[in-house]
Amino acid sequence: MDARDIYFAGGCFWGTEAYLRKLPGVIDTEVGYANSAVTYPTYEQVCSNQTNAAETVRVRYDADRLRLSTLVQAYLRTVNPTSINHQGNDIGSQYRTGIYWVSAADEPVVKEALAALQEKLPMPVAIEARPLENFFEAEEPHQDYLVKHPRGYCHVDLADADAFIAENQLK
Repeated sequence: MDARDIYFAGGCFWGTEAYLRKLPGVIDTEVGYANSAVTYPTYEQVCSNQTNAAETVRVRYDADRLRLSTLVQAYLRTVNPTSINHQGNDIGSQYRTGIYWVSAADEPVVKEALAALQEKLPMPVAIEARPLENFFEAEEPHQDYLVKHPRGYCHVDLADADAFIAENQLK
């Protein structure tokens, strides 16, 4: 198994986590705060708009089973790629979209996917794409939130994950 990590900010991290964890080849997910100016920020600090942190999901995946390009395409289906600091009902800089990598080898894959997306859109793609600076685990109540609260708020269409899996013949 070739376990790798990539980080996705897609608005509220609950829905992004629930969607991506359904994909075959995803080993583990963890929600937290990426690229924060504050060490170990709390949810309240992040929501105060004073940390520069983005609600983000660390996705650990098996690169032998799931290509990064496929994982990025799945993520792109969960966001409005032209919206700045706003996904679903969530508004604020902590809800910005972003893809953050830890391996320089991931940069061209991410940038190629975003460039291809931009060619299809009349407005600029607003998804950040850059190396991860830091990541701090969110508090326990936020981990696996939609597993614990199946009727909880989610701007992401979780049923679309099943369609994505079928369309891409993921096993």
